[in-house]
Amino acid sequence: MNEFELIQSYFSRLGNVNRLPGEEGGVVLGIGDDCAILQPPPHSQLVVSTDTFISGVHFPDQTSPFDIGYKALAVNLSDLAAMGAMPLWFTLCVTLPSADEQWVSSFCDGMESLIIASGIHLVGGDTTKGPLSISIHVTGAVTQGLALRRDGAKVGDDIYVSGEIGHGVAGLDIVLAALGDEAASVGSVELLRSLERFNRPKPRNDVGGKLSGLATSAIDISDGLLVDLRHILQASQVVAELDMGAVPVAPSVSDERLFVGKPSSERRRIACSGGDDYELCFTAPGGRRDSVEAVGSLLAVPLTRVGRIIAKTGTFRVGDVIDKVSQKSLPLAGYNHFS
Repeated sequence: MNEFELIQSYFSRLGNVNRLPGEEGGVVLGIGDDCAILQPPPHSQLVVSTDTFISGVHFPDQTSPFDIGYKALAVNLSDLAAMGAMPLWFTLCVTLPSADEQWVSSFCDGMESLIIASGIHLVGGDTTKGPLSISIHVTGAVTQGLALRRDGAKVGDDIYVSGEIGHGVAGLDIVLAALGDEAASVGSVELLRSLERFNRPKPRNDVGGKLSGLATSAIDISDGLLVDLRHILQASQVVAELDMGAVPVAPSVSDERLFVGKPSSERRRIACSGGDDYELCFTAPGGRRDSVEAVGSLLAVPLTRVGRIIAKTGTFRVGDVIDKVSQKSLPLAGYNHFS
């Protein structure tokens, strides 16, 4: 197939997912013209983000096309979740080494499964030939003035994380050590769960939407809890005290088949530095603990309090994360493309 046949046969159908008569999701004109025409919801602000997904960098070369399609959209939806935004539309740019119809079909199936779950609409994009990469531009909406930002954390706020930390780094280690088949053969539920969460992370858009107007700041955990929390601290000009023992770490992190040669004392730090979790880290006033707990109960998503925001002192610098037990600054390791 050529470029236009691929678009017509596979990508155009993604633009019709979720589009029922009378429920167009603000899409006045979608795929098929030079530009899309979109109608924002009334009394809302638009929230936009862009991510590029490159083979061998953002996903292992052996990743299935279904999982690539799913995860490429999931990581972008996670950015909207961190802002408390409702997903609206996205554009998709795909660079392919060849017009492999079987690969493209499976890729679209993976993406479609998340389109259905999230309610977002594909409204355009581009298809080119070259090394495999995917770029997605997402747009969401928030009620005016209620977007979650990184610069709102206040002294006295509690620090929370959603779900469990460490599935991403554990899943990657499972792939690199080729333990997937072994885990399946012996029924290792925890290893398989981390592998699934690595390939198909669950963006917390439901949580982010409920935190709008409740949380004071938020970020999604893509590069590691410690380094992503620091982004909040630097933007808010504060310091954090973190209870490392309270961080909900994925059980697979303690499996002896993973992180060979790393002592148990280091595994929690590895989980907090590994990234690719796409959970939310957020802050909220101490007086709103009941409200935060209610959100977690309503959505059946654990929201764990792991620390608090403290004032800058002469000992610590803005952006420092202080270990609650040792009262020393934690090393803020995390993923960095150029280091």
